Amino acid sequence: MRIRAVSFDLDDTLWPIAPAIDSADRALDDWLHACHPAVARRWPIPALRALRERVAQEHPQLSHDFTAQRMLTLERAFAHCGIGEAHVADAFEVYFAARNRVNCYRDVVPALGALAARLPLVSISNGNADLGRIGLREHFRACISARECGVAKPDAAIFHAACAALELEPAAILHVGDDPLLDVAGAHAAGMRTAWLNRSGLAWPTEAVPEAVRPDLELRDLAGLVQWLAARA
Repeated sequence: MRIRAVSFDLDDTLWPIAPAIDSADRALDDWLHACHPAVARRWPIPALRALRERVAQEHPQLSHDFTAQRMLTLERAFAHCGIGEAHVADAFEVYFAARNRVNCYRDVVPALGALAARLPLVSISNGNADLGRIGLREHFRACISARECGVAKPDAAIFHAACAALELEPAAILHVGDDPLLDVAGAHAAGMRTAWLNRSGLAWPTEAVPEAVRPDLELRDLAGLVQWLAARA
């Protein structure tokens, strides 16, 4: 079956996520120092990160919802300092705005423009990036998030939600992502075609992901995907 649509992971596929998270942590810390210095003193960045990890461990039912984890973390941080929930939404907005100030890899914007002109695109993400804030929403027919879907990759259900949004069978969609387990193995199990975006030229992690689910395509950048699809148009 020919490829009739492309789905994309977001974090570490379209942009590096670590710099965005670091920037968001610093923006929140600056805001806390300016608006809630007692909270800032009690919860510097390393302590707040550790608190978020504890929240995640204590609430496995929220493993698919990074927003809920973050909000609960902020609620606890404020409560520990004797402050109610009134400022939690403002604190989260500071964090979330900075988290969405990402720097896309250089190949991303031209590739998305070229691909969207030919095929419907859909995003499938475990994270909480907002493509509207980032400025890429116009390229995507639909955006599927773990938070809204109720399950996270590699669960087949989140991939099938993308298929339903596009009204296509899984085999007609090529999923592109950086993670061999979450993206490649997950999409493979859901019946989709797979492309591993291996920007660093890493070896396939056979100790974690079986050889049997190796991707249909391995790419170093999205320009290669544009060329590959054009050759098979």
